[in-house]
Amino acid sequence: MKYILDDNHHVIKAGLEQWARWSEDLSKRRVDETRLSNGVRVSTVFLGLDHRFDDKGPPLVFETMIFGGPLDQHMWRYSSWDDAVTGHAVAVRKAITRAK
Repeated sequence: MKYILDDNHHVIKAGLEQWARWSEDLSKRRVDETRLSNGVRVSTVFLGLDHRFDDKGPPLVFETMIFGGPLDQHMWRYSSWDDAVTGHAVAVRKAITRAK
């Protein structure tokens, strides 16, 4: 299943062509990105593809990932923009805490 975001960041189902056109613009998909002074980067994006593989819950279409540092490649996935924003902030705090 493919998804895009409306103007209010709500997740909506999309056909293949609509999803492909919409996904070309990374600025539409970026929720947040934080670069720490130690070179660690935390990135949260809208994936547009459901990464919940068991069909037991809402689609997991957002992802936060840490690049570098002790938590390199740690990842969390979410179903809503608001959860992704909150998850990004939590991941940044974790990256800062673990870097000390």
